[in-house]
Amino acid sequence: MSEADMMRQNYIGYEYKDVKVENSRISMYLDGYECFGWSMDENRTENNEGEITELHLKRDRKILNKMELTRLQQHYEDCMTQIKILEQKKNQNATIAALSAGIIGTAFMAGAVFAVTANPPIIWLCVLLAIPGIIGWITPYFVFKKIRARSEEKIQPLIESKKNEIDEVCEKGYHLIHG
Repeated sequence: MSEADMMRQNYIGYEYKDVKVENSRISMYLDGYECFGWSMDENRTENNEGEITELHLKRDRKILNKMELTRLQQHYEDCMTQIKILEQKKNQNATIAALSAGIIGTAFMAGAVFAVTANPPIIWLCVLLAIPGIIGWITPYFVFKKIRARSEEKIQPLIESKKNEIDEVCEKGYHLIHG
């Protein structure tokens, strides 16, 4: 058999996929996509754009159980998106509460400034308004920490259940590929 015939018999057609992921989750994505038949495309390099990296993946076009693998992969991608949203929710409520406290403190401080710049200056009102203003500028840090800790207590079990779901989906995909 000629070398050209050998190459035709060994030819593998690939499908390609580009995925943008956060740098902190690259390993998780690579491990997950590997379970659905994807591997890194060694012909292309990763594109790193700050906190986001673009992964270039490929897999055999004639892979067995392709429809089921695609369904499982979509489930995996959905779980990863839900984890990202849950992670963002940890900070969301805490940020809103901290900003609100800071804005209220700023409003009191503005009142204190108006009181001191009035003609004649009302010093007692300035001091009265400056105290809650300063407190309103100090408390956002503590408000953020407390509310974030409370949110993390509620959200972390949900994230863990999503990770368990991802493990199950990846295991099913792995068994479809490797029998």
